[in-house]
Amino acid sequence: QVQLVESGGGLVQAGGSLRLSCAASGSTFSINAMGWYRQAPGKQRELVAGISSGGSTNYADSVKGRFTISRDNAENTVYLQMNSLKPEDTAVYYCNVRGSDWYGPFDRWGQGTQVTVSS
Repeated sequence: QVQLVESGGGLVQAGGSLRLSCAASGSTFSINAMGWYRQAPGKQRELVAGISSGGSTNYADSVKGRFTISRDNAENTVYLQMNSLKPEDTAVYYCNVRGSDWYGPFDRWGQGTQVTVSS
């Protein structure tokens, strides 16, 4: 089955930058949409950014102009470049990958990585 491994979270001061990565591995699979979500304490998980198999992107209004999502199809990896970080960006960030493999369609979540932005 497809597995996801996230990396790149951490502690940064307001105005700083971080880059998150999420790599998918497994056997005989294809990926369609990839995305990043986040969940702050006491809040619901929300979509931060998504990217289709064709490269079309969409962003939450709160991150437009500051965050950039990209993907490397050869490496089955999705990235989230986060610039001009704000304290309100503090959350656990999860990658999400949808596609299909030998067993059929799948919808997988990464383990989550903590992003903390200090003021």
